Amino acid sequence: MTGPERSEEGVTGADFEAALAAFVGRVLSPRTPAQDPVNGPMIRHWAEAMGDENPIFTDDAAARSTGRPGVVAPAAMVQAWTMRGYAAHQRRVAGTGPQTEESRLLALLASAGYTAVVATDSEFAFARELVPGDHIEVEEFLESVSPEKRTALGPGRFLQTVRTYTDASGAVVATQRWRTLRFRPGAPAEPEPPRPPRPRPALNPDNRFWFEAARERRLLVQRCTACGTLRHPPGPCCPHCRSFAWDTVQATGRGTVYSFTVAHHPRHPAFDYPLVIAVIALEEGTRLIANIVGSAPEDVRVDAPVALEWVELDSELTLPAFRIVTEETH
Repeated sequence: MTGPERSEEGVTGADFEAALAAFVGRVLSPRTPAQDPVNGPMIRHWAEAMGDENPIFTDDAAARSTGRPGVVAPAAMVQAWTMRGYAAHQRRVAGTGPQTEESRLLALLASAGYTAVVATDSEFAFARELVPGDHIEVEEFLESVSPEKRTALGPGRFLQTVRTYTDASGAVVATQRWRTLRFRPGAPAEPEPPRPPRPRPALNPDNRFWFEAARERRLLVQRCTACGTLRHPPGPCCPHCRSFAWDTVQATGRGTVYSFTVAHHPRHPAFDYPLVIAVIALEEGTRLIANIVGSAPEDVRVDAPVALEWVELDSELTLPAFRIVTEETH
């Protein structure tokens, strides 16, 4: 199957989608030899640029000591051997190079405004190591094109191609699944959806007073009026004397970190991550679970002194959080 022999400018709607879909499965770039064979100087330059000091790339004796015949090329270098070079790239950009399925595909995408490109990921599978003297060829076909996606860069389409690298005998030495985003530069990004509200507490007759006080920025602790025992979380009955009579005392908001954990996943969009969740031992003798704010997770430690800080999440929900007390914050 051959590509369209004319410019695709003006193809829109269903015609554009059909023309684009017709490229899937086509060879975009026929088998093309590298400009130069695999060679030691380029391997040395690559290893130096990458900071890779593995001697199998630069020292024949070291490579032979591992059972190799001599130095080998870093695996990821396979793509570098077959790059077009600057002059060929400029001809391709200017549209003066040879007409290929790739150039026709790019012209079609450009006609719809997809003129910018960014690579998103690359997945290699290697059959063998390359050695100096290998002459590599590469062929690339289009595996898939996504529907238009909204991205932070602008509306675009993800193109996935497969490149097959072979040696002079035609044996496959590596394959590469290569994904790029072709997008419309300068298109306004979609506004981010509003942040969802923090999940609501499950209110009941036993704990409603506590959350209502928190909205007023008062941290209350329930107290049994029969035996004076403080308790949290709130409940209908004293766990010590079984009395149902109670009142409250207002906590000072001072305490220490009794224990803590750092939550990373799963993520809820209403929270900021990493999320430090701590059990706070109040100086009144009770404990409650709250977030640590204003400190990196690595700075939180057990027994660290903390002070109360109110977090107003919205007009209906205010919750206590705690900040680590340092010498500077005393």
